[in-house]
Amino acid sequence: QAQLAESGGGLVQAGGSLRLSCAASGRAFSTAAMGWFTQAPGKWRELVAAVSISGGSTYYADSVKGRSAISRDNAKNTVYLQMDSLKFEDTAVYYCAARTRGSQYGRTYSQPNEYDYWGQGTQVTVSS
Repeated sequence: QAQLAESGGGLVQAGGSLRLSCAASGRAFSTAAMGWFTQAPGKWRELVAAVSISGGSTYYADSVKGRSAISRDNAKNTVYLQMDSLKFEDTAVYYCAARTRGSQYGRTYSQPNEYDYWGQGTQVTVSS
């Protein structure tokens, strides 16, 4: 099993930066593909970025491509999402997700139903 705890959200002005962290407990993290999702009010949960088990493969939504970087530190059981040049439309709750079963070593996963563990979310608010 795994438990995920996000941190690093907050209020930031447009153009600013934030680094979100997701600390995972449990041995499953080392074999889990990871992802960051957002869910704005009235919208479906959407993938922001994903990283493979090895960390060598990453995927970004078009909305954040070039402004964000996902990384993981398997020794610390932590995955990060660095977000720069933040925009008002980045405002959302950001959720960390783990796919602990059946992940291919070098693959990322983009659909919410491909993940089996979720954190509680951290709010990111960007003021214009």
